[in-house]
Amino acid sequence: MEAPVTTWTDSTADRPISLTAPSGIDRAAHHRLDEAWLAAAWSHPKTRVFVVSGGQVLIDETADGTTELVMTPAFEAPLTEAHRYFLGTDGDGVSYFALQKDTLPGRIDQSARPAGLREAGLLLSPRDSGLMVHAVALENWQRLHRFCSRCGERTVIAAAGHIRRCPACGAEHYPRTDPAVIMAVTDDTDRILLGRQVHWPEGRFSTLAGFVEPGESIEHSVRREVFEEVGVTVGEVEYVASQPWPFPSSLMLGFMARATSSEIDVDGEEIHEARWFSRDELRAAFESGEVLPPYGISIAARLIELWYGKPLPTRAVA
Repeated sequence: MEAPVTTWTDSTADRPISLTAPSGIDRAAHHRLDEAWLAAAWSHPKTRVFVVSGGQVLIDETADGTTELVMTPAFEAPLTEAHRYFLGTDGDGVSYFALQKDTLPGRIDQSARPAGLREAGLLLSPRDSGLMVHAVALENWQRLHRFCSRCGERTVIAAAGHIRRCPACGAEHYPRTDPAVIMAVTDDTDRILLGRQVHWPEGRFSTLAGFVEPGESIEHSVRREVFEEVGVTVGEVEYVASQPWPFPSSLMLGFMARATSSEIDVDGEEIHEARWFSRDELRAAFESGEVLPPYGISIAARLIELWYGKPLPTRAVA
């Protein structure tokens, strides 16, 4: 790829993409089938537990102004029959579990509040955000895949939340992850192509994205999605980074892509509007409020920043 587009060495390169920073948690998958070990870990006084419900957890601000997951020792955790998910251990030997419940528990001090991943992922430490994204992904999968796809029988939870087994036909089902490509497309004058989906509010623009189809390489998926959505052809494709996106079960694979054509022809089904922006044009559009940036937690924001060369500007305040 040409030097003007390869910007990972600029001032934004050391800013990790949300939900991808090292969490310090060892998922310790070898313990998931060891019921004796899991029982001992659950009863250990150092073990910490939090509740996940409908993609939300409780978060709280500490005295020093940071935000953290509300976690309790196992003996203080709400009761649950089966929805107890082992998430891993840290370097101090602390084990972490998530409990899936229909509602979040109340707090006596009333200082904690519920939050979803789009908000909490920007506030929590890498450890806490890593635990949360793991728990939310498991909860989404558990809620949506309760029956065997082979015979239709109701399945049961196994492997500390990471497998569902069918008692009728013996099939094992594993958490689903759907690969999706997301790409910052640039042209030969180093403009970036951003689009607005049909259900987004006026002014909300972001990078193009789409799911990888069966039997398709990710590079081909990038080229196909861009052409289908906006009629632009893409040549060179360069992988940047990935981001777990459990809304409900995606893994976003981020790319920089070089367009070989520039005429836009939106499909009208997924993309309502698409535009090329220079850096000056995008800065002015953000500052005026004409264009709303993508959510800060998303890999889309970081892909745009990699092209832009620094943190994205915000709307000017009079």
